Amino acid sequence: MSFTQKPYNTFSEELKRVFGCKVQRISVDAGFTCPNRDGTLDFAGCIFCGGHGSGSYGIRRDLTVSAQLEDGKEVMRRKYRADKFIAYFQAYSNTYAPVGRLRELFSEALAVPDTVGLIVATRPDCLQDEILDYLQELDGQTYLWLELGMQSIHDRSLALINRCHDHVCSVNAVQRAKSRGIRVCAHIILGLPGETRDEMLAMADELNRLGVAGVKLHLLHVMKNTKLAEMYCRGEVTVMGRDEYAGLVCDFLERLDPDILIHRLTGDGGHDNLVAPLWSLKKFEILNLIDAEMERRRTRQGIFFKKTDKAPI
Repeated sequence: MSFTQKPYNTFSEELKRVFGCKVQRISVDAGFTCPNRDGTLDFAGCIFCGGHGSGSYGIRRDLTVSAQLEDGKEVMRRKYRADKFIAYFQAYSNTYAPVGRLRELFSEALAVPDTVGLIVATRPDCLQDEILDYLQELDGQTYLWLELGMQSIHDRSLALINRCHDHVCSVNAVQRAKSRGIRVCAHIILGLPGETRDEMLAMADELNRLGVAGVKLHLLHVMKNTKLAEMYCRGEVTVMGRDEYAGLVCDFLERLDPDILIHRLTGDGGHDNLVAPLWSLKKFEILNLIDAEMERRRTRQGIFFKKTDKAPI
């Protein structure tokens, strides 16, 4: 646990500690799809996911993986003065392919100069044993994170967003990855329709229990050309206000194991694709608001966490 600059355990500080320099993630699109879109489970996809995979806006899909990384390196050097880079396989389900294909793509990424690690984002139901075995092999060769789209721990919500898996599936995926020593970062969406504040905060307790190594918190975004956008326009879905979201994040952090690394506290969907909430476009204002609220409370990550909350499963 290291709270060098923030009252929570940031992934950026962890990267500085591990590599001794500025390290930036570069998102790549390797052309994967999803069992929730190709007909294996469904054709519709999750209700929040657009035509290019959730959270993947702005990626140069016309380029190879190595070319995407080279293109991203120049941007990250100019914008953040980064020295090293992590290839972030973000779009869709990045273990939804034969192991041989994964080897080709991940090896291509790691061969790009100054690439020091991989982040692989996927669904909990796309992790067959042979894939986890390969990720374990990779973990012995490079700095590796597995990002799991849990989204919620509540089966009612998972059904509503058409996730096509339940929470037991997520629990099993975390356990199987952890048993191989693989770092797991859980994705959680705050503000899903019908979830109460207590239900959202209960997800912090469950992440503690599971012993994940990292977490990404996402505000519920309504993006164009999604089922969620249709529901929003019909008045069936509401989104949180800025102050409400910032306060909820602080409450969440206070309950979260202080050893869990914070990879993200909010997200942005991009000006061209976002329907609501428009205040989320000002990402740094939201982050500053969260920091200010933590300072006002004189609080920190894990202040209400007890080690007994991290009981074995």
